[in-house]
Amino acid sequence: MEFDVEKVAQLAMLGLNEEEKELYGKQLGDIIKFMNKLNELNTEDVEPTSHVVDINNVFREDEPKESLPREEVLKNAPDKEDGFFKVPRIIE
Repeated sequence: MEFDVEKVAQLAMLGLNEEEKELYGKQLGDIIKFMNKLNELNTEDVEPTSHVVDINNVFREDEPKESLPREEVLKNAPDKEDGFFKVPRIIE
């Protein structure tokens, strides 16, 4: 499969020198060859899955806990107003 390393680099906003273009071109070629080899596998009797192993939630249950008092949270804030953090406007 042919591809344009320069075009790929441009899409990724990468500035590559000639040596890097050659190196990455070979690496991309190897990746594409491997993907084509995977496409040759017979997966007709393989049931589609989104994960190869069952997913179980191993985390603890969420439990509400007391938080710090508002005054304690705001005491080191550089700027606050009416019990809230005051931050510079970033969207006009």
